[in-house]
Amino acid sequence: MGDVLAGIHATWEFDTDSVLIRFERGIRTPRLFQSLRERRIPYAALSSVELFPGKRGTVVLHAVPRPGADPLLEAAAGQLKTGCDPYRLALPAERETLAGYYAAELRAVLGPDASLPADRFLVAAPEAPMQFKAYDGRAGFDGSRVSFRWSWTGASSAKWKAGDQTFPVAELCGVEWRSPDALEGYLRLVPRGAPTDAEVAVPVPGPATGLDTLGQCVQVDQDPAAVLFGRGYGPVHESLPFAAAVLESVRRTPFPGHGPRTPVRGGPGQERHPGRTRPCRAPA
Repeated sequence: MGDVLAGIHATWEFDTDSVLIRFERGIRTPRLFQSLRERRIPYAALSSVELFPGKRGTVVLHAVPRPGADPLLEAAAGQLKTGCDPYRLALPAERETLAGYYAAELRAVLGPDASLPADRFLVAAPEAPMQFKAYDGRAGFDGSRVSFRWSWTGASSAKWKAGDQTFPVAELCGVEWRSPDALEGYLRLVPRGAPTDAEVAVPVPGPATGLDTLGQCVQVDQDPAAVLFGRGYGPVHESLPFAAAVLESVRRTPFPGHGPRTPVRGGPGQERHPGRTRPCRAPA
């Protein structure tokens, strides 16, 4: 298309096969957008395009991604607030006609598989290296390994006893992110070999517990494969891009002696990755 559509907090630049979303860095711009800076979305990654009234005299152009196409949204698993959705562009209501024109143009370039889930990630994940400070430690990712360095003020005795942790992505099968905006937020890595739902019977999910590789219930604050969030720790704009980058690397890296992992949607309350843990309530 070669056109540019400037909205509130972002500008969309339309190319022949993709749209480049450049986020503003103003005070009012959501911090997640500032962290992402820009994202290139192939038209093949989109399933539909919507236009509807927004808040306070605005209209919203929403490019809806295909399930499984974007590692950021896969890691978020439906937990992002509407105002932090990078696929929504708000514009003043008087520009509704212009927004409608671009909505029609986008619909015209949707791929033949738009109605189907993507069989691989089509949108690039945030780039490593990256790190963030959690309540009980510091998490780092260099592109091939995830490291947890425990805090002497926040980490449990179980984590101190286990020591600082390093996880090669080749030894992982998934990652679970629970928003710090929710109660008991966390980031948990799922080691390869953790039991699947079919391999072990577990109770109804609970947010702060999970299964270890032996199928035993374990509290997140006791799990050396997880870091806890808290007020000021693990904010969305730091921990979610981190989770997305790890997830993309896990999906791209084959198990030793096997092909790439099959992409399956995951996240709290959704379908799970093959072999990932399923949360469970701790024994009474």
